[in-house]
Amino acid sequence: MTLSTAFTASFGVRHPIALAPMGGAAGGALAAAVSRGGGLGMLGAGGGEPAWLARELPLVAGCGKPWGVGFQSWAIGIAAVEQALEHDPTAVMFSFGDPTPFVGRVREAGAAVIVQVTDLEETRQALDLGADVIVAQGTESGGHGARHGRSTLPFVPVVVDLAAPVPVLAAGGIADGRGVAAALVLGAAGALVGTRFQATAEALVDASTAEALVRGSGQDTERNRILDVARSSRWPAKYTARTLGHPYLDRWRGREDELVADPGATRRAYRADVASGEVPPAPVWAGEAVDLVTDRPAAADLVATLAAEAGDALARAGRH
Repeated sequence: MTLSTAFTASFGVRHPIALAPMGGAAGGALAAAVSRGGGLGMLGAGGGEPAWLARELPLVAGCGKPWGVGFQSWAIGIAAVEQALEHDPTAVMFSFGDPTPFVGRVREAGAAVIVQVTDLEETRQALDLGADVIVAQGTESGGHGARHGRSTLPFVPVVVDLAAPVPVLAAGGIADGRGVAAALVLGAAGALVGTRFQATAEALVDASTAEALVRGSGQDTERNRILDVARSSRWPAKYTARTLGHPYLDRWRGREDELVADPGATRRAYRADVASGEVPPAPVWAGEAVDLVTDRPAAADLVATLAAEAGDALARAGRH
């Protein structure tokens, strides 16, 4: 079954699957592999660190297929966007914050604008800006998302109805083809997949992180702000992060206000614990569907597998 949607038609990709632009994981090699596999590879540019962009952008820009780059709106300046646009991306995605200062420049460059939203207020803002694609992120997602958001299942169709005819990608808790199929049934034009692509051969994660994802359980994930505060991260308080278990979560759970009120000592203790090996150097960002991560395939193979599984799931549903 060929899964043709408004998203595949607009971007000239074979499958309605996009790589979530995960900071620290979605480098140029992973984005290029997803694009070569028939999805839309998205470079995870985060806050737009120039040296990182200079290293990773050429790796995906030369893939010969449609590709994109994703930024955290709250963390970037126009210089980062300009640096990415020099490589002619097909799309630029903005998440977490107001993308208004950057949208006009992306349009001038001829790239599509993708905006990730976590609530209906953000959805309306993205539509007012003329976003070409909306990503509706549910709270099951790994990494950062809304502190007070909605689950993917009820959130996506509401955004689909509000955004029509603008295509919507579903994100959050999608890690196999059944999840992709569910996104399509909800009215989305495709799925943005994150956690599953962290455990691929091309992902920019170390072996211990990949192993933790393969062993991990959604029951062990937790959405929190504790690790941002302990790590001296500047993430806005409205966006918390879903991770696998961590010693600092056990230590500070239920005491977040105390931690925020006097973070200095905790930050020093965290750095010391990392240096001594007591805690891992970085959290393991993981969504609730991490149970479905059981191996570490090549990313292009994974795209094909997700698409085939989605087709099979939709065909089975059509027989009932």
